Order: sequence, then structure tokens, then C-alpha cells
Amino acid sequence: MAFVVVYDACVLYGNTQRDLLIRIAQSGLVQAKWTNAILDELQKNLTAGRPDIPVEKLIRLRTLMNRAVPDALVEGYEPLIEALKLPDLEDRHVLAAAIKAQAQVIVTSNLRDFPADMLEPWNVEAKSPDDFVLDQIDFDDRVVWACVQQIVDSRNNPPETVEDVLDALERAGLVESVAALRTRSHRGFSTRGL
Repeated sequence: MAFVVVYDACVLYGNTQRDLLIRIAQSGLVQAKWTNAILDELQKNLTAGRPDIPVEKLIRLRTLMNRAVPDALVEGYEPLIEALKLPDLEDRHVLAAAIKAQAQVIVTSNLRDFPADMLEPWNVEAKSPDDFVLDQIDFDDRVVWACVQQIVDSRNNPPETVEDVLDALERAGLVESVAALRTRSHRGFSTRGL
């Protein structure tokens, strides 16, 4: 059985990174979880950062995400929030969801908001998206390559290459993960024309 991870809103913000994280979940490497509060935060951040995106598209994104990973939505975690301690009280809902879902990892770009000593009693660890994806590459690089290829195949307006997708992931901060994928491309994975 795949281990359970909670995706924080900040790691779902960028389109290509979100696409990769969702495809990793769909592959069965991990069981991804999020909450309506996380999706609300994502929508709020996208609205603030990308006011050009119509609200209807953001609502559709949320629906597509929940359809893409049907068992992702965590509910009933709210009673845990008040008892939790984190540097930013606004992040307690993420830890509460992780506890409720029995997640081993919270994937977040805000590692300082999830100190190891505050997560340890709950057997939860915070990982950056780069470290998380790197772990998946180490576990099964062929599956991660397949996820990258699926992204390429889905991008046709305009068409994108593997290099385009890898460049976008690198710009999103997945520097070590992209370096690992490029290094391993000599093992039969091609970064050209896929």
C-alpha cells in the first residue's frame, strides 16, 4: 500500500508542479490527500496571484483535482486543529488533516512552518516538493518519467517537449529532482522528442 501524503496549498500553486504531484498520486506511488480548506487557500492564492484566471476556471480546477484523485479529500479533521501547536496557527489545519489521514509526510514549501519537533509526536515529516519528488525518483524513476511524459502528452496548446516540462519544474524549484531525471536519462529515458 502506498504511503500517505498531504499536499499543502503552496505546492499546488504552480501548474506544472501541481500536475506532476497529481500524476504521482495517480500512479499509485503515494496516496495524496488535501482538504477543502487547502483547496480554498489554493483558490485564494491563485485569485491573488493570477487575477486573469476566471473564477469558473478555478472552480473547474478544484473539481478536476478531486476527480483526478478521488479519495484525496480529508474530512472530519477540524476537531484536532485547536490542540495543535505550530509556529503559524493558520497551518494547523494541514497538520490536523495529516493526522486524520494518517499521513507520513506533508509536502510543503513552507518547511519552517512545520518544525520536525512539532510533527514528530504525530509521526509526520515535512518535505519540500523537491525532496518529495526526489524520493519518488529514487523509489521508481520509471514511474516519475512516465508522469513527466503524461504531462508532455497532455500539453498540446501549445505543444511542449520533455525539456519544456523539465524546465518548468526546475523553475518551480524542483532543481535536484530535474537534475536526477536528466542524469538518469542515459538509462534509456530520452529527454528529446518524448
